[in-house]
Amino acid sequence: MEWIMEVVDLVNTFLWDFALLFLLCGTGIYFTVRLRFVQVRKFGAGMKAVFGSIRLRGEKANQDGMSSFQSLTTAVAAQVGTGNIAGAATAIAAGGPGAIFWMWVSAFFGMATIFAEATLAQQFKTRVEGEVTGGPVYYIRAFFTGRFGRFLAGFFSVAIIAALGFMGNMVQSNSIGVSFESAFGVPPLAVGIAVALVAAFIFLGGAQRVSAVTEKLVPLMALLYVAGSLVILAVNWRHILTAFEQIFVLAFSPQAIAGGVVGATVQKAIRYGVARGLFSNEAGMGSTPHAHARAKVKHPCEQGVVAMIGVFIDTFVVLTLTALVILTTGALSSGKDGAELAQHAFNSVFGSFGNGFIAVCMLFFAFSTIIGWYFFGEVNVRHLFGKKAVKPYAALVVLCIVLGSVLKVQLVWDLSDLFNGLMVVPNLIGLLPLSGVVAVLCRRYEKGNLSPLQWSRRPRGRAGGQADESAAPQEGTEADG
Repeated sequence: MEWIMEVVDLVNTFLWDFALLFLLCGTGIYFTVRLRFVQVRKFGAGMKAVFGSIRLRGEKANQDGMSSFQSLTTAVAAQVGTGNIAGAATAIAAGGPGAIFWMWVSAFFGMATIFAEATLAQQFKTRVEGEVTGGPVYYIRAFFTGRFGRFLAGFFSVAIIAALGFMGNMVQSNSIGVSFESAFGVPPLAVGIAVALVAAFIFLGGAQRVSAVTEKLVPLMALLYVAGSLVILAVNWRHILTAFEQIFVLAFSPQAIAGGVVGATVQKAIRYGVARGLFSNEAGMGSTPHAHARAKVKHPCEQGVVAMIGVFIDTFVVLTLTALVILTTGALSSGKDGAELAQHAFNSVFGSFGNGFIAVCMLFFAFSTIIGWYFFGEVNVRHLFGKKAVKPYAALVVLCIVLGSVLKVQLVWDLSDLFNGLMVVPNLIGLLPLSGVVAVLCRRYEKGNLSPLQWSRRPRGRAGGQADESAAPQEGTEADG
């Protein structure tokens, strides 16, 4: 067991501290340049599309898909998880306040990546057993039509089912169990069983029930956490400018940082800021396109601009508020890390109520992530094994939720990180060759041409295929599984 843990840790170190930082940031920079800073030009359109369509009881999702807002909330449910509390705290504790600056940088470029992911998910979505579906496996197979494509899509499906559906949801349920035991003295097993029962009810309702829950849960949990954070910042308003000064100055300062972070250099600030930011907002990982593919929109890019706002909410709002709470309260000097550091920061103003507040927020964040991650895994289970495998998959996820609440095995946590990282590789291999298709769709969208784009797998130029901007609509095909 020890040597397995050492190997997994070695691979994780290579992936998250080196390879994925360059791959994900490089991809974000590439799409930012190729799409002419779409995250800046279309930011207003994205905000208008999201906040102009907020519905806590919107239209009922069905086999034809979800509303654009429901697709976004399903994606944000997965993005905004325990990492938004523990992730920001860990980045600051390990890399110093300057890590937050690099978290912002990675999120800025990640907005262009997720625009491309959501746009391609819409372009290549299809019907499987009568239900609209889509995601990386479908745009991977659109470009790589042979055995390599089948292998790449299959590898991605296995990685995401393992990373999110099983091990990832064990991590989330453990976070809920630990926080409730600490705050209220409730046994983790009791919490795990309760969470599993509610989750099972939602899972059995399919994508329709998932969207119905997330469109209500996500806005409410975001408002709760934002309100609590703003109270802390209002109490410590004198330190807000100092906090921003620390973030910007220490992002480039090579000196050791006092106040709880020993030897935090620029290299560490970049490493932890970028890694934790990408891990939280999931841009480039291939998870959220499953939700965006189901949106009922007139043009693929309409969901692309909406998807960008998901990254903005995750990183520039929720993660930033966590960071500012920690910095303005002086909690960094406590020497704590992760969720305990965030808890200490809230306790400094809320007193003992801070533990309960974080526990409730952790419940909302982690539970919403469980719902989103289950759905992403289900899409890939259907792709690999068909509809008959959905109920066994749901039962296994429910079991993982119960086990995760009481069983914190470090290997499970490390394997979750490993498969999260492995998901990125096939997703980017499928994403980058189709950048020309994204560019063509973006140009058509900006010109007001909302007719479907016909694309064929005929290598030509940077697009890796031919996109006919004047072609007639083309019927989708059944997934060949």
